Amino acid sequence: MFTGIITDVGRVRQIDQTDDGRLEITTAYDTSAVDIGASIACSGCCLTVIEKGADWLAFEVSGETRRLTTLGRWQAGTAVNMERALKAGDELGGHIVSGHVDGLAKLLSVTDQIQSRCLTFQVPGGLARYIAPKGSVTVDGVSLTVNDVAGARFSVNIIPHTQSATSLGNAKAGDAVNLEIDMLARYVARMLERDE
Repeated sequence: MFTGIITDVGRVRQIDQTDDGRLEITTAYDTSAVDIGASIACSGCCLTVIEKGADWLAFEVSGETRRLTTLGRWQAGTAVNMERALKAGDELGGHIVSGHVDGLAKLLSVTDQIQSRCLTFQVPGGLARYIAPKGSVTVDGVSLTVNDVAGARFSVNIIPHTQSATSLGNAKAGDAVNLEIDMLARYVARMLERDE
């Protein structure tokens, strides 16, 4: 489990885009403290560490993960929002995040405001019903609060800290992002379906 609070922005060091190919990411983490088998959220995708070096971590990525997330578009140099898994007693600064990407959203517009930047996204129709104003959503692994919802579009504001501490500061219209809906919304919707 994760919180959507990014603790490092790594860079793709090497990537093999074949099914079950290898992904290596450079990181500022103390890799001696990262166990083989540890879970790390990489731009919202929960991946398992299979090897490590002094300043890099390696993961094996399935063909399905490549097809259903932005990982299939990554190349050497791609910025990756990283978060290590929660430990019992850790501060829950964002919201409960599983690291299971529900779909891809498209960034429609970026609008600078006085103290923030407004990002507006289009989501696949089937996911729109899970997104509510003032609810939580995870975009490329970043926990965000939804401002407005209009059909299959929603907007969020990112403050200067989020712009500088995550890859979202360089996001531009047309970008695809990994989207995870709020876990609570998913279960509430499921319960309501059973009651019908």
